[in-house]
Amino acid sequence: MAHDLEQERHTAPLNRGLLLRLLKYLSPHKGRVALAISLMLGVSVTTITIPYLAKLLIDDYITVGNVTGLNRIALIMILLFVSAWVFSYWRGYVMASMGQGIIYTMRQQLYEHLQRLSLRYYDSIQVGRLITRLTSDIDALNELLSGGVINFISDSVTLIGIAAIMLAMNPRLAALTFVTIPFLFYMMTGFRMKIFLAQRQVREKVSAVNASLQENISGVRVTQAFTREKENLRRFGEVNRASYDAAIHSIGIFSFFWPTIDLISAVGTVIVLWFGGRWLVEEQLTVGEMVAFLGYTGQFFGPLRNLGQLFRIIQTAMAGAERVFGVMDTVPEIQDRPDAVELPPIQGHVQFENVTFAYDGDDYVLEDITLEVNPGETVALVGHTGAGKTSMINILCRFYDVTDGRILIDGYDIRDVTQKSLRSQIGLVLQEPFLFSGTIRENLLYGNPQATEEDMLTVTRALGLHDFVQQFADGYDTQVQERGSRLSLGQRQLVSFARAIINDPRILILDEATANIDTQTEQVIQKALEHMLAGRTSFVIAHRLTTIQRADRIVVIDKGQIVETGTHEELLTRHGIYRRLYMVQFRHAGRPSLADETVS
Repeated sequence: MAHDLEQERHTAPLNRGLLLRLLKYLSPHKGRVALAISLMLGVSVTTITIPYLAKLLIDDYITVGNVTGLNRIALIMILLFVSAWVFSYWRGYVMASMGQGIIYTMRQQLYEHLQRLSLRYYDSIQVGRLITRLTSDIDALNELLSGGVINFISDSVTLIGIAAIMLAMNPRLAALTFVTIPFLFYMMTGFRMKIFLAQRQVREKVSAVNASLQENISGVRVTQAFTREKENLRRFGEVNRASYDAAIHSIGIFSFFWPTIDLISAVGTVIVLWFGGRWLVEEQLTVGEMVAFLGYTGQFFGPLRNLGQLFRIIQTAMAGAERVFGVMDTVPEIQDRPDAVELPPIQGHVQFENVTFAYDGDDYVLEDITLEVNPGETVALVGHTGAGKTSMINILCRFYDVTDGRILIDGYDIRDVTQKSLRSQIGLVLQEPFLFSGTIRENLLYGNPQATEEDMLTVTRALGLHDFVQQFADGYDTQVQERGSRLSLGQRQLVSFARAIINDPRILILDEATANIDTQTEQVIQKALEHMLAGRTSFVIAHRLTTIQRADRIVVIDKGQIVETGTHEELLTRHGIYRRLYMVQFRHAGRPSLADETVS
């Protein structure tokens, strides 16, 4: 039963909760809303007045040959047309600017929320779908908030005014005109579910296209390397075809809906012509009244058609709103506790106490991990792929929370301190370096914009980064382009190293950070790090065991558990996993004798 109610809520074409939530975005723009409504009402009043003036023009002045009155009424009509144009111009400008302001606010809020969402959320959703939420889904809300609501008020007032005038002029002819209203109402209500579902399907398929594009464009190098162009084109063709089919289905519905509305309106006009023409011949109606009534008939069906258009706008907005608010309502898994405190400047004493962790359910990747790292100590984490090394780093940075146990830094449970105060004292260098569009300088100072030029140069010179930066004409102001594509992979990694060090972290984490760097550059970095890591607690994950031989301690992890601990020399004397890994690496390097010599 609960599932049925939830399904009904998500498929209801007019979700009052979503609609009221959307309308709240108009609150900061109350002044503009009032101005836009006033301008719309000005357009409505001038528009309604013109057919009645036409009646007076014909019956009271043209038929009796009153030229003076004719000129006066004609001048008044011209002034009304000009006034309507002025009102329409300012109404359009006010509504459009208000709509853009609302879009800006919603995008800012959604982007802010996306930055707070935990990594687990991003593990389960494609980036392209999130981009769709930020772009086309929010754009779908603009039409309703910027114009739909105001137009609804204006069209309603116009409709009531026209109906009142028609009834006052000729109740019989007005009643015949109103005969078409039930048919229009049926069209607007009978098609609402079809329109809503069609619009939601279109947005879902467009989102899938964006996700596919983002993935394949990001991986175009791999695609070309494996000559997968045809297969990727075929797969994209399937997604694109699904989007095309959804769009065609939606177009088919609207292609029937709007011509039918126009047909009903045309029938109403024919009814006025038929009966009005007969009554005109029988002199039960004046020519002026006939002309005015035809004018009002056209105006009467205009707001009705607009209300039908508003219905389409609402359906589209509901489809977009449920997706946008679906993201906004996602609660970040990792949050600061209400009583969280600021983590003071730390020494770097790290303790894992009986830590157990699973990314999903009871599929544990770490089990009962206990490890104490003293301030300033360098600890290397070693193990086969999937052993749990990176998971230890993820929970230390509190990208995920432990399932059981706790992690302490200087005696503080990391769940009891704010995320910002924790992560601001941790430096992280990943295997795959990520640079943002901008200059080399902006990327270097990304974590510490307040760092001085001297601080930056000290680090870049020590890491051997300064020399290659000077090869660019713009030096540190060189644009790295998207994802740092102007730099080589090794150069991007050097920038990542420098970025982490410039932030002056008390805890430094290197996750396969030298995997993409040549041996010579690695030696320069290792030498620089010996000086820069002094006094910092460091965690180093490395498959290349030569890079961790000088670590104070090596921790071997296997199947989510710590199985060995010791220095490089101590672990080689044992016949354990570390010794086997070390032997295999040197044999693959063609130097088994070196391993044997070291072991002995």
